[in-house]
Amino acid sequence: MDLLLYLGGLVVLFLVWIKVKGLEYVIIHQRWIFVCLFLLPLSVVFDVYYYLRAWIIFKMCSAPKQHDQRVRDIQRQVREWKNEGGKKHMCTGRPGWLTVSLRVGKYKKTHKNIMINMMDILEVDTKRQVVRVEPLANMGQVTALLNSIGWTLPVLPELDDLTVGGLVMGTGIESSSHIYGLFQHICVAFELVLADGSLVRCTEKENSDLFYAVPWSCGTLGFLVAAEIRIIPVRKWVKLRYEPVRGLDAICKKFAEESANKENQFVEGLQYSRDEAVIMTGTMTDHAEPDKTNCIGYYYKPWFFRHVEGFLRQNRVAVEYIPLRHYYHRHTRSIFWELQDIIPFGNNPLFRYVFGWMVPPKISLLKLTQGETIRKLYEQHHVVQDMLVPLKHIKSAILRFHEDIRPGMVHPKGDEDELYVDIGAYGEPKVKHFEAKSSTRQLEKFVREVHGSVSTFRFSIVW
Repeated sequence: MDLLLYLGGLVVLFLVWIKVKGLEYVIIHQRWIFVCLFLLPLSVVFDVYYYLRAWIIFKMCSAPKQHDQRVRDIQRQVREWKNEGGKKHMCTGRPGWLTVSLRVGKYKKTHKNIMINMMDILEVDTKRQVVRVEPLANMGQVTALLNSIGWTLPVLPELDDLTVGGLVMGTGIESSSHIYGLFQHICVAFELVLADGSLVRCTEKENSDLFYAVPWSCGTLGFLVAAEIRIIPVRKWVKLRYEPVRGLDAICKKFAEESANKENQFVEGLQYSRDEAVIMTGTMTDHAEPDKTNCIGYYYKPWFFRHVEGFLRQNRVAVEYIPLRHYYHRHTRSIFWELQDIIPFGNNPLFRYVFGWMVPPKISLLKLTQGETIRKLYEQHHVVQDMLVPLKHIKSAILRFHEDIRPGMVHPKGDEDELYVDIGAYGEPKVKHFEAKSSTRQLEKFVREVHGSVSTFRFSIVW
């Protein structure tokens, strides 16, 4: 009884504090309170609902029948738009806050919204080694199903909520891309509803001009309604080797060497300062040394980027065996390293053990509840930027990022194939007087100068 009275008193004091300070002040300056009390539980409800929905629909094999009806409904909406004169541009009716991006596009309010409710896995064909999915099926959903039946995607971007449609119409990369290419390179067929309402299937041999134009088109050619993606047999573990490297020249040299070694199925680098990084290489295996296994995806485990940093601070080369799905989604729980800015104590062992099972909050809910003030703060004083540059320019690209952000249809130019690297920076810039628009323009200018365009793996900068 005394405990209940004590907790009740705390709640009353908390509500009084909110009343005095104002809800907007609390959401902006103490956002972790709102996130922990409301968004984390709500995110769990979202995840449970969508998991059960996907499981039931797949077990009942109802997705293909529902898919045909959904396609006809999209065709009907497009034809209605055409009959009305087609005066407005069309776009998907999916709200902007649901996308995995800081940006909330204003065009949704001025364009004709076509409702596309397509989020299911339609078929797994193990004979042809392809999976057929709808555009809003996400990576967490795909790995949960495929890994359970012994298959996986050759290229699987790491955040759970990334959708097939976004990875096809935009681009998608992973640490296996130095072998398999971009996400678009493992796609074997696309199905689209065009501006006249017709349904078209395209492959390398059928409507090939459309097939090659769809990636990077950002939805300008039609509405994607299904994609067929290549799958490969799964292994249970990833044998991951961590190697700290110091000195920018040594970092770039090591990263290039490991990327050229095709025995490495996964290559990734995390850079913690201009001259400090950890280069990770991995291979899939069915066997693991029992004393070296690490299930990094468990809710009570340290955030992956902090775990990796430990090897850097100890200056220790190490090998671990990580469950494959845990490796795929290694950056999900901390949203790379963005969550440390939202919940500063989120990697504290006590928080992880008590509340870690609810992490991360849904990015879509964070966007929905951020308000105009936080949105402007993110736009002006935050960066989530990936630059895709040829590997030979990795050193100059890192220096450009360091100077501008930190303190202190696409093909290579020319006739020869060339390896590219994606350098990503996420978080709050430490450089003084950072201005998002001008800094981004400088980075874009640099990328154009080095003929940057696509990438085949990620090299990330941690703040």
